[in-house]
Formats: sequence, C-alpha cells, structure tokens
Amino acid sequence: MPPAVRVSVSHLPLPAAAAPYPPRSSGLSCAGRRRAGPPSPAGTTFTGPGAPPLPAAGVSPPGAPRPGPARGLSLGAGRQAAIPVRAAGARRLRAGAGGSTGLCSAAAAGGERRAGWAASGPGRPFPAQARKEEALPAPPSREPRGSGCSWGLGGGSGPAAAGAPRCPPGERRGGGAGTDRTAPGGVPPGRRTGQRRRAGGLSASVAVSFAAGNGGTVNMDVKSRNYLLMNRQALENDIKTSYIMDRMISDEVLTLQEEERVKQQNTQKERAAMLINIILTKDNNSYRSFYNALLHEGYRDLAALLQDGIPAVSSGNRKSSMDGMTSYVKTILCEGGVPQRPVVFVTRPKLVDAIKKKLYCLGSDPGWVTVYGMAGCGKTVLTAEALRDPQLLEDYFPGGVHWISVGKQDKAGLLIKLQNLCSRLEHDSALSQRPPLNIEEAKDRLRLLMLRKYPRSLLVLDDIWDSWVLKAFDNQCQVLITSRDRSVTDAVAGNKYEVHVESGLAHEKGLEILSLFVNMKISELPEQANFLVRECKGSPLVISLIGALLRDFPSRWEYYLRQLQNKQFKRIRKSSSYDYEALDEAMSISVEQLDDNHKEYYKDLSILPKDVKVPTKVLCILWDMETEEVEDILQEFVNKSLLFCDRNGKSFHYYLHDLQLDFLTEKNRNQLQELHKNIVNQYKKYYKLNTPVLSQEDCMYWYNFLAYHMAGANMQQELCDLMFSLDWIKAKTELVGPAHLIHEYVEYSSILDQKDTTVRENFQEFLSLNGHLLGRQPFPDIIQLGLCQPETSEVYQQAKLHAQRETGTFYLEWINKKSLKNLYRLVVRPHRDAVYHACFSKDRQRIASCGADKTLQVFKAESGERILEINAHDDEILCCTFSADGEFVATCSSDKKVKVWNSRTGQCRCVYEEHSEQVNCCQFNNKSGQYLLATCSNDTFIKIWDLNEKYCRNTMIGHENSVNHCRFSPNDEYVASCSTDGTVKLWEARSGNELKSIEIKDFFKNADEQPDDVEVLVKCCSWSRNGNMILVVAKNKLLLFDINTCGLLTQVIVSHHSTIQYCDFCPGDELVAVALSHCSVELWNIKSLSKVAYCRGHMSWVHCVTFSPDGSLFLTSSDDQTIRIWETKKVCKSSDAVLKSDLDVVFHNGEVMILAIYNHKNLQLINGNTDNVIMQTAAQESPISCCCLSEDLKFAAFGQENGTIKVLQLSDGKVLKSWEAYRTSVQHCRFTPDCQTLILSAHYSVIQVWNWQLSECMFLRGHKEAIKDFRLLENSKILSWSFDGTVKVWNITTGKPEKDFACHGGAVLSCAVSPDGSKFSSASADKTAKIWSFENSSVLHELKDHEACVRCCTFSPNNKLLATGDDKGEIRIWDVLTGALLHFCSPVTVDEGEPTHGGWVTDLSFSPDSKMLVSSGGYLKWWNVTTGESLQTFYTNGTNLKSIHVSPNFNIYVTVDNLGILYVLRKF
Repeated sequence: MPPAVRVSVSHLPLPAAAAPYPPRSSGLSCAGRRRAGPPSPAGTTFTGPGAPPLPAAGVSPPGAPRPGPARGLSLGAGRQAAIPVRAAGARRLRAGAGGSTGLCSAAAAGGERRAGWAASGPGRPFPAQARKEEALPAPPSREPRGSGCSWGLGGGSGPAAAGAPRCPPGERRGGGAGTDRTAPGGVPPGRRTGQRRRAGGLSASVAVSFAAGNGGTVNMDVKSRNYLLMNRQALENDIKTSYIMDRMISDEVLTLQEEERVKQQNTQKERAAMLINIILTKDNNSYRSFYNALLHEGYRDLAALLQDGIPAVSSGNRKSSMDGMTSYVKTILCEGGVPQRPVVFVTRPKLVDAIKKKLYCLGSDPGWVTVYGMAGCGKTVLTAEALRDPQLLEDYFPGGVHWISVGKQDKAGLLIKLQNLCSRLEHDSALSQRPPLNIEEAKDRLRLLMLRKYPRSLLVLDDIWDSWVLKAFDNQCQVLITSRDRSVTDAVAGNKYEVHVESGLAHEKGLEILSLFVNMKISELPEQANFLVRECKGSPLVISLIGALLRDFPSRWEYYLRQLQNKQFKRIRKSSSYDYEALDEAMSISVEQLDDNHKEYYKDLSILPKDVKVPTKVLCILWDMETEEVEDILQEFVNKSLLFCDRNGKSFHYYLHDLQLDFLTEKNRNQLQELHKNIVNQYKKYYKLNTPVLSQEDCMYWYNFLAYHMAGANMQQELCDLMFSLDWIKAKTELVGPAHLIHEYVEYSSILDQKDTTVRENFQEFLSLNGHLLGRQPFPDIIQLGLCQPETSEVYQQAKLHAQRETGTFYLEWINKKSLKNLYRLVVRPHRDAVYHACFSKDRQRIASCGADKTLQVFKAESGERILEINAHDDEILCCTFSADGEFVATCSSDKKVKVWNSRTGQCRCVYEEHSEQVNCCQFNNKSGQYLLATCSNDTFIKIWDLNEKYCRNTMIGHENSVNHCRFSPNDEYVASCSTDGTVKLWEARSGNELKSIEIKDFFKNADEQPDDVEVLVKCCSWSRNGNMILVVAKNKLLLFDINTCGLLTQVIVSHHSTIQYCDFCPGDELVAVALSHCSVELWNIKSLSKVAYCRGHMSWVHCVTFSPDGSLFLTSSDDQTIRIWETKKVCKSSDAVLKSDLDVVFHNGEVMILAIYNHKNLQLINGNTDNVIMQTAAQESPISCCCLSEDLKFAAFGQENGTIKVLQLSDGKVLKSWEAYRTSVQHCRFTPDCQTLILSAHYSVIQVWNWQLSECMFLRGHKEAIKDFRLLENSKILSWSFDGTVKVWNITTGKPEKDFACHGGAVLSCAVSPDGSKFSSASADKTAKIWSFENSSVLHELKDHEACVRCCTFSPNNKLLATGDDKGEIRIWDVLTGALLHFCSPVTVDEGEPTHGGWVTDLSFSPDSKMLVSSGGYLKWWNVTTGESLQTFYTNGTNLKSIHVSPNFNIYVTVDNLGILYVLRKF
C-alpha cells in the first residue's frame, strides 16, 4: 500500500451531510485574492462522538416486547439532511430532513414478525468526506441460522433498492449484500462517445470533523468568535452567500428563515455581513460548517484565515468492529451495495493487495480497473474484500463506493440497471426525478450525479459480459469491473489496469474452506479431503457446495468423493460458458440430498431471471405460504450453499449464482414451460384482477418479469391480455416510463402476433409516439392519450371503453383527428440493430448507413433497394460519409479504426489505425478532386487524412476531452470540432493550427447567472451554406455563432423534456433539423426562432438527422432499426401550407363553423364536425393576417398584411367589398351584430369603424400607442386597450370616446367584461390585473400576486369570480367582490425547468355553471374552479396555442397549434 498522504486542511464530516458541489474553478475573487491554490502546509483532523441512541422509526425501543423473533439486528441510521442540488436555470429545491441514511433498520413497522429495534447513529457523511464517528453498536440479538458460503458469487449482488434501508456487512449471512431492486427500462441506445472529462471533484483538502450530537457547545468558543471578528472584513468583501448557505442548511446549522433574512439584504456585502452576524450567535458546529462551506466553494484563502480558530471537540474513539472494519467502512460499503463477506471465508492476500494497488494507481484520475478470470473463481468476493480497507476508502474514494451487478444484458436490461442505480444515488436528493427513459439519458444523469453529488467515488460494475455495456458508464469517473473477458474495456476511454484471478483456488485454500465448514483443523481433515479438493478443480463455489454437505453429514467424505468421480450428471447441452463438470456434479449431489418436497421447491427456482434478487413475497405467492414458512424452506437452501440471501430492510431477497441457475435450467429444461405457467397462475390467484402497488415489496418484480414468465409459459392469451391492457401500461409507465414496455413488444412479438400483428403494432406505436409525454410529471392521463389515437386502433377502442365506464372523469374526443397523416416518404430497415448514422450521396440517389450491427449498408434513396452490404468493422460503426464525388464511403468505429470503401464495389481502399480510442465521427471534404477525410476520437485528437497520399496529413491537438463531432467548412478551409470539454474549436484545415475556440459552457447559467458547475457536452455542429455561421448543439439548446467574431447570434431552447442528439442545417440556411431524445425530430426556422414541423414515427431513440445536398429531403436514423426519408416541403406545411393560429369560430345550430387562414394567402371555411372544407378562396395578392365570421354565417372578412380589408360572401366566396384601411398589417377585424359594419385595428393607434355596405369609415383616435385589441359592447360601443396602458370606451355611432381609463404603467394585454356589464378587468405587462367599475370609472381591486406578465383574464358567468393567467404559466382565481385570491391553479409538481402550463397562459374560459375553467398555453388544461385542481390535460402535437374557442354549453373546444394543426375537441 502506498504511504498515506496527509493533506493541508481537514474537513469535519457533518452528521446529516449532503453531497458537495464541485469546487469553483480557480480565479481571482472580487477582492483580488485567488480562491483556489495549493493547500496550506499543516492540517488538523477532528473527531466527534456519535449521537445518542434513539428508537428507529416504527420500531420498538429496547426492552419493549417484540411481535416475533428477530433475525439479526442492524445499526440504525441518524437523520439525513436533504441535498440541495442546483440545476441550470432552476431554483434550489430542498427536501425535509429526516429519514434513513441507508443503514439497515431491522425493524418493520406495523408489527411484522421480523421487527426489532435499531440504534440511531450518525448519518452518511458527505461523499467527499471521511467520516470519523463510530456508529453505536446494535443490542445483542439471536444470530440467524447457519448460512452457506458465497465464495465468488457473481450475479445478483447489486445495489440495494433506492431509498430503502440497507443492512451492514455481516448482519445476515449467506450471500452478497445489497439488493438489485430492478425497475423496468427500455431499449434505447448503447451508443455514442465514451465521454471523457478532466479529473474533477474536490481538492486535496478533506473536511474537518463535525461534532455530532452533543459534540458542539451551546455557545461558540471565544477563540473561534475572535477569528471570525478578526477576518470579518475580508469575508464580507469576498464571499457570495448563496452556495455557502446551501451547505450550511444541509448541515442543519442554518434555518430557512435565517436564509431569508440574509437574502433580504440589498448588496452582496450586506448579505455576507448578515450571515456572519447570524453565525456569531450560534455554536461551534456553525463555525465548522461555515469553514467547510468556504473550502468546498473555492474560498481556500479565506478558509485558511479561519483554520486556527476551528473549535476543538472531544475525541471519539474510532473503534474497529470484530472483523476489523470500522463502522465508517461498514456504512460506506453497505450503502453502496457491496456484497457482504461470506461466513466461510478464506483470504487470498496477494490478489486482494493486487486489486488495491491498481485502485491506488487510479489516484484521482478517471480510469478502469479490470478484475478478470473464469466464472466462479472469486472475483466478486476478492473485489469486495479489497474495498474493506478503511485507508483506501478514506484516501482515494471518500465519495463512497457504488456497486451494481450487471450480468449479461440486452439494452432493456441495462436500462433497468441504470434506472436502479440512478434512483439509488438520488434517493436522498431534493432533485429526485423520474427514471431516465433511455440509456443516453441515464448516462447523462449518472454523469451528473457522479460529478455533482459523488465526486471521488468508485463505481463497481460486477460481472460485465459485453464491451458495449461499459459505454453507458464511460463518464470519466473511476470504475472497477469484474469480467470473464480481459479485453472488455478496449472500447472505452481512460487509464486501464488489470488484475488476473487464477481459475482455481490453491490446494491449501480449498482445504481451508472445507476445514471451516466442518469445524476442523486442516491437519485433522481425512485423506479424502485432498482428493475432494482436486475433484472440485479449485472452484470456490464447488468446494462450498461440498463443504455444506459435509457440515450436515460429516461422515460422508468417501461417499461424496465417489459421487464426484462417477460424474453421473451429464449436461445435455452447455448453456453456460463455464464448463466445470465438478460444479454440475456438486449441484446434483446437493439437490439429491434434499427431501422430495424441498426438491420440488428448488426446482421452482429454475425460472428465476438471472442477476435478479427475488423478494420473499414473490415466493410466498408462488408456493401459497406464509412468510415464515417460505423463509424456513429457503434457509435450508442457503445452509447448503444452494441459494444466497440478502437482506433489504424489512425483508429478505434471494438469488442464485449464474452457474447454479444454468445448472437448474439445464436439469429441468423440459419442465420450464410448466414452471413458468405455475408462477403466472399463482400470481393471478393472488392478485385476481388487481395490479401490484408500489408499497408492496414484490411490486417491481411483477412489473419487470410477469411478461417474461408468461412468454416462458407460452401463455399467448394471458400475455396479450396483459400487454394490451391500458391499466397495466398506465401502472408500469408511471413507475419506469415506456421504454421497457416497448422492448417487451419487440421481444415477445412472435407470441403476441400469433393471430394478428395489428394490435401489437397499435400499442407499440402508441407508446413510441407518446413516450415524451409519459415521462412527464405529473403523469398524463393515459386514457386521454388513447382517445387521441385513430379510431381503428385497439388503443382507442380500449380507451373509449374506459372513458365510458369512468363517468366521473372529464375526457375529450378529438373529432377531426382523421386529417393527420404520416409525413414520411419512405421507411427502410437495412440493419439488424440500432442505426447510428446515415447520409445522402452528393447526387441524392444513394444513402449510406451504419450502426450497432457492425455493417455498412448502401441503398437507393428512391426505393430503399439494397446496393451494398459490408461487414465493415469489429465493433459498432458510429459514423459514415460519402466523398464529394460519391466514389468512396468512409466509416469509423468503436474498434478505433477508420476505413475507406469503394461505394460501388465494396472493396476496402485503406484502413487507418492511428487513433488510440473509439472514433466518433468522420467527414469528407466538400470539393471533388481532392480526397480529404476528417476524423475525431475519444483520444481528444482530430486527424486529417489524404486518401491520395494514404497518410495522416495533420493531427489537431487542443481539446482536453473526447471529440464528438467534426465538419469541414463549405469551402474546405476550416474544420470545426465539438468536444465533451465544452468547447467548439475552429482549425485551419491546411496547417492544422487552432484558430478560435468558443466556450459553450459560458452560455449555460445557473440560478445565480453564474456558469453551470456541470460540464456541457457539445454533441454536434453544422455550418451555414456560406460558411459565415456555425450551429452548435448542447443539452437542449441550439446556438448560432458568427464565425468571424465568435459572437452568439441567436439561441433556441428546443425542449424542456429532452436533449438534442444531432442537428443539420438545411442548405437554404433557414431550416434546422434536430433529433431529440424522445424519439422525434423537429424542424426550426432559425431566423424566426419558430418550430415549423414536428416529425413523429420512429419508435425509439433518433440518433441522426441529415438533409440531402439540395435540401429537398432529409433522413432520420433510429434505434428502432429504421431509416425514414422525409420530404422537406411536405413536412414543413406548418410554414407555408397549414392553418395560421388566427381563426374565428361560430357555434350555430349544433354546427361548428371555422374560418381559418390556409397557406398564408387562402381562406378556408371548415365544418368542424366533419372536417370538411366547405369553401376556399383563391390565393390573395398579399398574405392574410386576420379573419372573422358574421354571426349569420353569410359573410366573412379578412385583413391582409398590406393593410387591405375584404368582405366576401360565404355562399360562393365572391369578394363583395375591399378597403385599403392601413399601411401596415391588419391585426384584428370583427363584425357588428347587424353584420353591416366592421371594426378594424392594426399595429397603430387608430381604430377604424367601416360600414362596408355604405363604404363609409370612421376613425377612433385617442390612444397614444398601438392598439392591442378590442371587444364589442352593447349599445354600439366598443372597449379598446393599448400598449400605452390605457383602456377606452367608444361610441361607434358618434366616434367619440365615452370613458377613458389610465389603467396600468405597462401595456394592457387583455380585458374582459363582466356578464352583467357593470365591470371590466384589465391584465398588464406590469404583472398586475385590475377590476374596474364602468359606472364610477374607478378601480375596485388591484390584483398583485402574479410574478410575470398577466396575459389574459375572464369573468365567471355568475359574476363572482375572475380568472387571470400569466407568462409563467400560472392561473389565479379571484373573488370579484373582495379582490381576494381564492385559488392558485397549478400542478403539484412539474418537470425541472418547464413552465407550469408549458408556456404562457394565453386564453381562459369558464363553464356556464362557473365550476370549471379551460385554459390554453403550451397545451389545453381543464380545472376545477372550487379546488384549483387540474381535471384534464390535452397535449397537442405543437405548442403555443394562441386562443381557445368554447361552445356556449362548454362541450366543444376549438384551437390550432403553432404547427398549424386544427383541434376540434368534444367533451366525451
């Protein structure tokens, strides 16, 4: 072991600590000091005693009677403070303190038989801190019954369930610790770059000890107070209080009220002064917390000033437990899910030391340690043993250890593991989120957690089979893996170290295991022991099985030796890569020793899924027994090393080693279908027609594996009933999102499609197209989503039946949904796995594609006919590109190679192998004649290759992390590159010199307008046609930069729910296509900053979107193995061939008549009930800007952008009158009730009253700024409001203003008139609304509660209520009589960063009985006015709904979204 390193400043572990933020980057403070620098030469470590024992929640105190015998007691947990995590653009969230820190409570609330009591102790420390306290010992208890050896167990030893208490090592014997409470996931990609980052985390300084419990004093020490007072001026001049207070609140030394007192101060210096005043009134713990906060936030110079004033605390003995581990180590390992040490355990010190030495080699740098060897050789146990070294954890991994058992997985299974890991890491965080919906999202989430919350921690991936799995964890953290394959880390980035574990134990070690089982000295073992160990061939697992048999039958040495030698069990086929015959024989002998009943029970375990820990209750249901009976049976298996047990809080979880499961599967393979059928029938018997709920311990098992058991039983009808049930879909997607269900539709399609493929395709498409909604919080109504499906869909039919049954729920029917059609031109499926990239040839005739199946495909763009198929690489192909003349196709791969192929013949022209890590992107230059190829890699380099010369022309060095993407400029003079280091760099192609670098991270700010403390991964870039601009993608933003100045020209936040994976500039320079993480593609107009198309159809993650050279087509490639070709013009109907958001609606005799602007220059009259176009005008000479209908449906009027207003006859579309009203675009027009006059307004201060039949016009002048809008009143009057803040009442007969109201200091955005005509309300950009009296011309109430512009308002029909909506997406209900706020309409929770209403609230309307309210904004919502609760949400395809038209009976609703899609909705 290398010598311990003493660091300058010690930190105090805090008793209820939260995960630290990463330190600020070095830089000068406002006082001129550097906030980061070398540590001071001296340091002090302090320790404090643990907290006094307290009864654990829900359990009896010591001495209280217990409901039943306890199976071993665990250490209790102290209070856990929430972790304030700051996300970009989000306010800090904080959960309440209290709850378990992860130490296992042995107790179960509600009087379960396993209840015990737990001692309260210190909580888990900051992950980056070394905790110094000793947890209080548990009271004595009865030891669990004998348990078997878990030597070398692989599968199933994963982490414990998120948020659940965990048992310390050694508490329950017989298997690895921690439970892998899996949560379903889905299929998305294992793709893209192994993202690298610079070593980060905390500085070498370690936190000083925090006095837990009574360690602090009532008053601060005089010495400490003096140090604060002496250095007060320096502190006040320098510190920013926001993050400092975050940490002190996490430490529970500062209250929220005190934080508010600080924040109320006007300047930074005053806030710092107030904080110091508050600290001076507190105790020693406050001083320590403030000192630690300074260190963590980068104020090391200031912390050094306070170091000598750190108050002393009474020393606490750091006692070691009986097995040599401190309670700190036990806590870290237990919370991290590290397997427990087996009862029968022999150490292999050389191998353990070898693993530790390799971990030391990692230091603080990211990298990989691979412990490899054959199955069953003890890799898992050896790794866990190496991690029991306190010095290793404290010096190198103070952030903790996070263990996940992986096993052999497909993408859906891997997503389950990632979801579980993220959930476990987030369980005590205030920023807890929904589970990630795909692998890339999970990778980003895990990266953020490891960087922000668990810096300097170790991630252990147990039992890795495939290299692609590691890419999901390639986040430049420190990783240890166990694997049977030495080369498994070849595909990932970073430093790599290896430890080889021999395939078998040394002979003496084998004898030692036997001696421990039979409780004899090695010298006392009979002669047969030597032969037994030889027959076991050094396998720890086999020796343990034989040892367990001999413990029960100590006289059978000769008998078991003969049994092993006879080799009676012959495996029919080898289903495992592990072919120890001795294991088969040992398993066979052990099973034969069971009585007949136990043999049958053990056989039932044959159908358990691999690498999954099964809750006791699942087996209770399977065997129809009480918990105690089941545990007694299973304990027999555990005692014989036939099964392994893990304790998770209140219950036990059981699992088989992979090799044991292989044996059982082979032995009982002819009965597997019946065994699957039995467990399904028992589930149906227990749950009947109900579904498991989350509070039940078996819940997640059934949601994950019920379909697996049904498929294994070939129960076609039952599987269809389950998978085609909206109830099941709703329950499962609420827990884990849609991805795992989509995977199951694909996985079990052969069974589901036995009768017809249509139903399965309906449900799969439904989940795919609505996946981005099903990941939201609050969870959308799945019945309402189903009602939006085509009427021929089985999903719609089921949703309709549900809606008919649930009479008390508000549902909506989309009447005109038949008009929506698929927009793609061609769908091809050239690959057998995910398609990572595709591109057009220069002549647009061919498409090249590549992906996870390692093949390059070339096919015709018109028909999809395959031209070429090449098995191109040894690993996934990440990118492909045509040369400018179409002669060659280049590919790059995870195998680190770049290859160039003849695109006609498929011959390989050249192979380049200079990159040292996976190559992420390749692109040819744009001009014919010279073949230059740019490539970029995880090795941080960009290389330019000259195909004519067959050598690397330039290597561009400058990025500090993986380079994800590169592109030549249109004139080939420059190369742009995007990197995980957060930069875009421009290089001179000829010389390879770096010209410019843009720090993209600077454009992502946190809540304090400071650069976000999490690195920004720049994924993609695209040049404009003229080469003057470059478009960059990072997170959910599009950023457009000027190449000459590097200045930001514009930016667009594309989505709050997903990240952008890829982008491409259309050759016309206006359109940008973006591929989003929720399976869709959007087209944006970069000039108007508006979304013009939304392309759905892919059923999984979209990796790439690319325009054809002429921009007429674009293609998308996806994880669903398809490539879709789209026509740009057809898709972009929203920009030139769909409805505008300005429309007028008349509800007449049951008919819904809609007048809408189509194709900018046409007017359409649509029957909303039938979706038929009744009338369409010819194209006008100028675009139409507004329109209106007369109430008798005889006339229509429309204003144009050239200022002209026209009246036409609806019966034949003939224009009756035309009037050049304005010189600018007409904004609004309305008929008076007699249909003879039109009221007009433009972006101008004058309103026009035009009697179109008499050709007379009156001008209403009085407003000083442009008219916002107007509305008709009774008695030939109108109400108008303006950007000048005034509202006026006009008599349109005389043209005179009758009343003038100076309403607001800002623009008046909306007005509403009360039904009785006595009042009106005004809503303004000044964030207020007001209620006015017409009679007195006075304000009755000023409503000030809004935090953003108040955009709309409306009165209830009963005159009692006023509803207002603002630009923050919030709605308020007010009492008209008193002006009091009655309700605040908002969902309880919303996804981080998303406005409550998906955007502005643009329109409001009450129901006739004043009990319901409908609002428009990003989508439509219906509210219960009495309670303020949401009744229903209708998600439109687009967003930005400008208004909503409601029928008088509140049954019909009409709106149009920003994509030009018309929605006519009817109450179901």
